[in-house]
Amino acid sequence: MKKGHLRNMVKGWFVGNFEPTVFRTNACEVGIKYYAKGDKDAAHFHKIATEITVIQSGRVLMNGVEYQAGDIIVIEPGNATDFVVLEDTVTVVVKVPGAQNDKYLD
Repeated sequence: MKKGHLRNMVKGWFVGNFEPTVFRTNACEVGIKYYAKGDKDAAHFHKIATEITVIQSGRVLMNGVEYQAGDIIVIEPGNATDFVVLEDTVTVVVKVPGAQNDKYLD
């Protein structure tokens, strides 16, 4: 049995092919991400990975559409999205397959 702690992971990513991780794999990447109201990510897309985002708590705006706790958003390769945090938010993100350096600004 292994033990890790989320505070020791880089930007909340705890499964994938990076260091540190609690489970190294190229099959997927999994992270729990914490955002403060007003945080933003510029529009970006992936060429390889499908990104699945679960809004655990809070509210965000992606491509002008508001999402809230319980919503699950699937972003296919080639589809770009931005990310604006409307209130403190926690997300769970899964990327399949794990693909480092697969983030492109739109």
